[in-house]
Amino acid sequence: MKHRIAVEPNLTPVREYLSQKGFEVESINFDKESSKIKGDFDAFVVTGLDTNSLGYNDTTTKAPVINASGLTAEEVYQELQNRLL
Repeated sequence: MKHRIAVEPNLTPVREYLSQKGFEVESINFDKESSKIKGDFDAFVVTGLDTNSLGYNDTTTKAPVINASGLTAEEVYQELQNRLL
């Protein structure tokens, strides 16, 4: 089963790396496209958790939210592996 991952647009190297590793990756601007996000993804990769990244004040999700700030694409991949498998 291919996992579907939402990634912020400015994380191009992460998005490309995850695609090469077999994930279905979609670039999403969380501030502008929050209506697309409801439960459609297995994980979210963002650049910071100090803001309301998913665009909701009351968002709850069982999907992991990974803060990619300071991480390499490989480290994000390893984090996804640990949380999804």
